[in-house]
Amino acid sequence: MPKKSISICWFRRDLRLHDNAALYHALNDEYPVVPIFIFDRAILDLLEDKLDRRVEFIHNAVTDMQQQLVQIGSSMEVVYGFPAEVFKAILQNYDVKKVFTNHDYEPYAKERDEEIKKLLNNAGASMHTFKDQVIFEKLEVTKDDGKPYTVFTPYSKRWKAQLNTEVLKSYSTEKLFPKFYRQEAQPIPSLEEMGFQKAGLPFPSLQVKDEIIKKYKEQRDIPSVEGTSRLSVHLRFGTISIRELANHTKDLNEAFLNELIWRDFYHMILWNFPQVGKGKSFKPEYDFIQWRNNEKEFEAWCNGQTGYPIVDAGMRELNSTGFMHNRVRMIVASFLCKHLLIDWRWGEAYFAKKLLDFDLAANNGGWQWAAGSGCDAAPYFRIFNPYLQTQKFDGELKYIRKWVPEFEGFDYVKPVVEHEYARKRCLEVYGKTLKKELS
Repeated sequence: MPKKSISICWFRRDLRLHDNAALYHALNDEYPVVPIFIFDRAILDLLEDKLDRRVEFIHNAVTDMQQQLVQIGSSMEVVYGFPAEVFKAILQNYDVKKVFTNHDYEPYAKERDEEIKKLLNNAGASMHTFKDQVIFEKLEVTKDDGKPYTVFTPYSKRWKAQLNTEVLKSYSTEKLFPKFYRQEAQPIPSLEEMGFQKAGLPFPSLQVKDEIIKKYKEQRDIPSVEGTSRLSVHLRFGTISIRELANHTKDLNEAFLNELIWRDFYHMILWNFPQVGKGKSFKPEYDFIQWRNNEKEFEAWCNGQTGYPIVDAGMRELNSTGFMHNRVRMIVASFLCKHLLIDWRWGEAYFAKKLLDFDLAANNGGWQWAAGSGCDAAPYFRIFNPYLQTQKFDGELKYIRKWVPEFEGFDYVKPVVEHEYARKRCLEVYGKTLKKELS
């Protein structure tokens, strides 16, 4: 019996059936579409925490998609394995004509996709990729000479100038659902089968009140209030459409729109300067800084035991929930790099383990900003004073009291380093290195 000719839609960071570029193009093509998702062992095998909530989040999203597909007589094929091996098996089972998927900008993803493309081409199939997780990508927003921007403000101005209804147009997939390949519901590997467990904690809602968006500029820096959207995990895994979100919020608050532009900016940087995703500073001279890298102090930072309440609150929130308020992320990152003179890559790696919304481009961009080594960075002599940051953004100490209830007591840990001393030390170390490298 001849194998059925099909197309595949390969889901990765786009876990939704509506307004999905790759899915739209797949369903518009001539062959019935088999949707697939791979729990990629090349990524999962590196995760030490078997209660990693990101895996649970993905599993929930894939299960939701499966339920939608089963209702219309179709099914996802969900596999736990290495992508190349999974595709070899699929090619055995089907006559695969085309594979549709959305762009992924990370170094590993680029290598993986190149390998799969070659494998498919050798089997007589083709791979087609589309933009879906950002509004503008790669070299769509450039300087007049065609080169990528490396400073955010002029990039954002041009980004806004290029924004139009066509760019934000949704992909209407629902009317094309009859094009899904008809088959019985296929089993989805359980978390336990993949070596993971459910934490059973709630995830941020997909819905955000317009009121939060409207007040975003006034409230976004105050960690004790519900002043941010908490949509970052949904953007990370594509359970929400970036086009729909931008379209809905662009006229509600420019400050919120700027956050979406920052996201595009960092993905653009990662694509055009891939070295930043491989442990290199955007500004090479910063790779010569003589970090102290005191392991005991790093452990104190990780555990929220630095003796600086705002820093400790942020780290405890992260460790408990997988979330940290954006203003606090800047404070704790600055503290690690500047006060403790610990390599920003240590902090980047710790956040990568703990953040529910971990995104390589944004995480790397944020850490390099804090360290001063990034493309659009805080200058090295900008050293956040944790006490002044507390006065400004948590003046009533509501956030600190929630996460560090003992901070006013005698049993609270003493500061790991005195602020003024740390500041002077940082200026000396950074200044010495950078003057030498730039001379």
